[in-house]
Amino acid sequence: MNRLHIAMFTNTYLPFTNGITRSINSFRQALEGELGHNVFIFAQGADDYEEPEPFIFRYPSLEIPFQKYPLTIPVSRFVDRLLPRLKLNVIHAHHPAPLGTEAARHAKNLDLPLVFTHHTYYQEYSHYIGLPEETSRRVIERWIADYMAQCQHIIAPSPSIKQMIETTYGIHDRLTVIPTGIDTRPYTAADGRAFRQQLDWGDDTILISVGRMAEEKNWPTLLEAAQIMFSQRPGVRLVLLGDGPARHDLEKQAKELGIADRVTFTGNVPFDDVPKYLKAADLFCFASVTETQGLVTLEAMAAGLPVVAVDATGTSDAVDHEVEGLLTPNDSAALAAAIERVLDDQELYARLQAATAVKAAQFDIITLAQQLVDVYQQAVADKRDGRAIQMDEKKSIFNVDWKKPLAILEEKIAELL
Repeated sequence: MNRLHIAMFTNTYLPFTNGITRSINSFRQALEGELGHNVFIFAQGADDYEEPEPFIFRYPSLEIPFQKYPLTIPVSRFVDRLLPRLKLNVIHAHHPAPLGTEAARHAKNLDLPLVFTHHTYYQEYSHYIGLPEETSRRVIERWIADYMAQCQHIIAPSPSIKQMIETTYGIHDRLTVIPTGIDTRPYTAADGRAFRQQLDWGDDTILISVGRMAEEKNWPTLLEAAQIMFSQRPGVRLVLLGDGPARHDLEKQAKELGIADRVTFTGNVPFDDVPKYLKAADLFCFASVTETQGLVTLEAMAAGLPVVAVDATGTSDAVDHEVEGLLTPNDSAALAAAIERVLDDQELYARLQAATAVKAAQFDIITLAQQLVDVYQQAVADKRDGRAIQMDEKKSIFNVDWKKPLAILEEKIAELL
């Protein structure tokens, strides 16, 4: 098997930017450019967006009110007609629904292997469902279990996600850790000094963070840490890249804390500008507790930024404490103290900064893309031989009936349409 034809189904792709978009875009460039495979992307609608890449196929979608997140409608007669003509070898889903459901349907109809990347801790998003939290968590876990049972292989982007899958579902075979690789070239090549001048940052010390403005990203802790910092340091500013449903509340919090004039909310910035923002800053600060791999943290390190972050899954997979950065408890005072320590100790800053390039190099996108190809080839063989994901059905989640609560969720979604 030489050149693979791969279909990737995702709820988010350019121009919408988040960690999953970055992951898919990075892997696609490596799979096609350096390794010579064909990758077809099936993603959310993007009106008035000029595609910079070929073979991007769009489903209709809406923006969820107040969430600034696309809700894809998984219906496309064009895609139904197109897929059999692509001579696919494998279908790769990056979400369990709604386009993950489409991916599974097409895999079944075309007798193709299905690979699923478990990108995030879906249980942590239970507050969006509107059911009691523990009920929501267990419903989500059972729903994900039923989805993964249709797959030939599961990819975890970090060891912590892999451990969670093993513990929750009893999956031990056909489960592989493949973190998202990064192409370090845009981050090392970015002209940070010129971009600082363009942004009029002057000689201020710039703390920067990147992510979706949503509850699970724990932004209030970072803002509270900034307030502590700012009271002692007039020349420090905080720049936050990203947008989302919590942005208004966070801007309000910054005003209430008296730091609004020293916190910049950029909103979403062009994908190609992110390396320049990072290269122009001085320190990457992060408070999220729901990361799967810490991709934006790796990108910051590729730009040469030491890291100060809350010690949580995903981030701790990317950062070694006292090596590339400092990890703290989920506490604003502890986070502020760690930031001050790095800024006060030039020797420590230089040591952390030197280690960032070494860590970033370990996530070379070409090496990791070849591992992904190996998974695809194994999935093809497993599909041919009738093998699929096996779980431990003695786990308590298999006593949960997720279909009735899911029907309630579907009714809530219908109300938004």
